[in-house]
Amino acid sequence: MTDAVLGIDIGTSSVKVIAVNRHGKVLQSASESLDIIQPQNGFNEQHPEAWFEATKRCIKRLTVTDEVKHMHISGLSLSGQMHSLVILDDNGEPLRNAILWNDTRTTPQCEVIREKLGDYVLDNPVLEGFTLTKLLWIKENEPEHWRNTKVFLLPKDYVRFKLTGKLNMEYSDASSTLLFDHKCKAWDENIGEQFDIHNIYPKLVASHKLVGYMDEEIATELGLNAQVAVIAGGGDNACGALGAGMIKTNETLCSIGTSGVVLSCESEKHTEYRRNMHYFNHALEDMAYVMGVTLAAGDSLQWLRRNILGHLSYDEIITMASQSQVGSNGLLFTPYLSGERTPHGDSNIRGSFIGLSGLHSSGDMARAVIEGITFSLFESIKYLRDCGKDIQHIVSIGGGAKSDFWLQLQADIFNAEISKLKYEEGPCMGAAILAVCGLGWYESIEAATKQFIRYEKSFKPDSEKHEQYMQYFALYQSVYRQTQSLTASLLEISKSKK
Repeated sequence: MTDAVLGIDIGTSSVKVIAVNRHGKVLQSASESLDIIQPQNGFNEQHPEAWFEATKRCIKRLTVTDEVKHMHISGLSLSGQMHSLVILDDNGEPLRNAILWNDTRTTPQCEVIREKLGDYVLDNPVLEGFTLTKLLWIKENEPEHWRNTKVFLLPKDYVRFKLTGKLNMEYSDASSTLLFDHKCKAWDENIGEQFDIHNIYPKLVASHKLVGYMDEEIATELGLNAQVAVIAGGGDNACGALGAGMIKTNETLCSIGTSGVVLSCESEKHTEYRRNMHYFNHALEDMAYVMGVTLAAGDSLQWLRRNILGHLSYDEIITMASQSQVGSNGLLFTPYLSGERTPHGDSNIRGSFIGLSGLHSSGDMARAVIEGITFSLFESIKYLRDCGKDIQHIVSIGGGAKSDFWLQLQADIFNAEISKLKYEEGPCMGAAILAVCGLGWYESIEAATKQFIRYEKSFKPDSEKHEQYMQYFALYQSVYRQTQSLTASLLEISKSKK
């Protein structure tokens, strides 16, 4: 039998599992959709058991495929949505649904944290998504659950616990909680004590470390051999970066999904980043990454298609956009449909078209949306360059990498060479790389990524178009300042009428 590993990603909308051989070839994949529970406006939850059951269904489907059924699954590792909170009782049972990263109920708790500790805690902005805010919400609103909490985990940690019986959290996910000191690689219990949080911290491990073996009964149920090694894994952004080969200082990733992320690696922290940039540990033990977020990146294009261009496919929309001009014939779009994270950290700002006239076509509107998404991501890149980072090459993944037009547009706006992966498996591939390294199949993560990651094509920036885009970008940046109070007032009027 030939050896293989599984890379598992516990996402928000789905669980995905890939089987990969020791040379980095993806043998087969499977995914299962997940539902989000919304008990009231702003609340987003999932039951942790849904992740585990979906993971098992994916593995069962993989193990009967022709490509995988004769393979020896030696180990697995996991990636997962960051920040989302799971609390367990003494028996290891979830006390309630998980509160997800995109849940916005914790604004009052953010205000309490800021009053005590300031706007930034452990190099990260105090925002509703972070795990500490969710712990405080439970403490204040569900005292019985709080009294019975034995330990807190994040999503992939829960699935790993169900597979092995071992309670752990690794550094990259822990750094997204506002309770982890990334310099010391330890829980900052002094912060916890200020909010009466004691003794509920899981044991910490490195991402590539073996934490245990799959329970034999579960292995049998899933059609696997005994002694399946389980490697700790990493948060979805860390594993996504690893799965794109981002492992050295200044290597930078642009990911455009529902939200958009610009992520840049570094081995030593020289700058106190602000402007709502996040700073987390990477899945590599001596690396970290700084990250900016656009909340409604691909979501803005989806909104355009759903509400304005619904009869067209995404490919047709991209083709229309490509037939417009740089600057969309004098039309700007700000992708603030859900507020904005980086750089503004403003939940009340809303999007807008600026300069719309009767002469503009649907193609101009499509291009303005794509340019606006890319301008928003460029704000993070520009800030990182202003802070001294040398960003000349960027790997693009997600929806923004599915068309040559958008890849070239990124190159022209970012003024950087843009590369596209030959095979894009996202965080699952990062998890698979951690699995093979944890098993000792490769001497280092660098050696594994060199074998596993391939690039299909690259796009070089057009300096003339970059200069043209910068004229529009300057105007784009002024739109926030000019519309901030207007959109906040509109939101207040809308709320008052409900």
